[in-house]
Amino acid sequence: MKDKLVSTAKNIYELPREGKMKVPGRIYSSEALLSHPGMSSAIEQVANVAELPGIVDASMAMPDIHWGYGFPIGGVAAFRSDSTKGEIGVVSPGGVGFDINCGVRLLRTNLLEEDIRGKQKEIIDELYKQVPAGLGSKGKIALSDRELDSVLSVGATWAEENGYLWKKDLEVLEENGCIDDALPEHVSEYARKRGRKQVGSLGSGNHFLEVQKVEEIFDEEAAKAFGLFEGQAVIMTHTGSRGCGHQVCQDHLDCVLSASKREGIDLPDKQLASAPLYTKEAQEYLGAMSAAANFAWTNRSLISHATRNAFSNIFGGDGESLGMDTVYDVSHNIAKMEVHLGEELCVHRKGATRAFGPDSPDIPQKYRDFGQPVIVPGDMGTASYVLSGTSGAMANTFGSTCHGAGRAMGRKAALKKYGSTDLIKDLWEKEGIYVKARSPRVASEEAPGAYKDISEVVDVCHATGIANKVARLKPLGVVKG
Repeated sequence: MKDKLVSTAKNIYELPREGKMKVPGRIYSSEALLSHPGMSSAIEQVANVAELPGIVDASMAMPDIHWGYGFPIGGVAAFRSDSTKGEIGVVSPGGVGFDINCGVRLLRTNLLEEDIRGKQKEIIDELYKQVPAGLGSKGKIALSDRELDSVLSVGATWAEENGYLWKKDLEVLEENGCIDDALPEHVSEYARKRGRKQVGSLGSGNHFLEVQKVEEIFDEEAAKAFGLFEGQAVIMTHTGSRGCGHQVCQDHLDCVLSASKREGIDLPDKQLASAPLYTKEAQEYLGAMSAAANFAWTNRSLISHATRNAFSNIFGGDGESLGMDTVYDVSHNIAKMEVHLGEELCVHRKGATRAFGPDSPDIPQKYRDFGQPVIVPGDMGTASYVLSGTSGAMANTFGSTCHGAGRAMGRKAALKKYGSTDLIKDLWEKEGIYVKARSPRVASEEAPGAYKDISEVVDVCHATGIANKVARLKPLGVVKG
């Protein structure tokens, strides 16, 4: 499939429209990134997505693209909601993924790297104590049915109203931490049961809680607006909707697939099960997905609360005196109704981050001169980045950019190649990065060598104008599930 790609500009490749494709594919990448094993399968998924009804402009992939369920991870696709504009579009659970609203939140501090060095083990051990991590981990609180309904309905607002979040945090969360169109009544009892005890927990896999230093600033003015400076200590949380979101996806797949068959959609892959936006199945899935997204924003909010408490216990004072403001919170597994190209579209971002540009009314006033902060997590041994959204992203990718490094190696292969004990020891002794993992196996699966070069991924986004580099962050200590 790679041999069909045509270079249209530096780091931009087109997959020409052929067969049943309704639009071309467009991939932001580089020769080195495209050379990773498995790329042909991921590019084939880009072509498959291009066959779905009502797709607008192109089936897109960001430079961290790799194979996923239905859609490639790193995929972006937008679908028409107005039949007067052309063929009506669809919503596809495969275009969101099982970890609904997996996302990243970044907290700044007034602390410096030298305040952290020498206390890394103490800090990470305290965070590990405060934030439950690992497969099946449970949060510190169990929600009542009424509380869970509120979480699913109003998201991070519930956390703020119950003392787990500052009011000023809400304005720097994507969608202010809540999608208003959530329909909790379409979240099953089993999904509720799975989520009830997991709010405020990290989970496993590639999720982490990481203490970092701001290693380099690329855009001084944007960094200043974001509250970042060189040598500063910051904390990044990467997690999603836990069992609640996973079950919501699982529960709605069969219904959406039935709608695909009833509506006569010729699917190239049944993992691309899609329901036209006007159908009951589409609206019920979108409502339940939005509720799970609200759960994820609440989950990250409770982790922020626990993080502030942990730092307070180590350094004294409180979160306010330590300057622990939220820089931003971004989602990267979600489908939302947004206005682009003059019409309302259902934009799917699966392993892709919203990157709204300067002057967008959907981002906080204080960031509008620079564009939305985009937080791109790396692996536990290299770097993460803060970017800003651009007008280029708004014009070309429905306001989207990359979400991370992207896997270069499957988990089984990584587990076989990297011994967990040596890996954790080497990160500490050679890199000065203290890792505490509930499961050493997960540490091996998430080894730095299992991922693509995040710097190259980010450089592609910067060079093609779909994001602007602001700062590079280096890990000092990591909590892994």
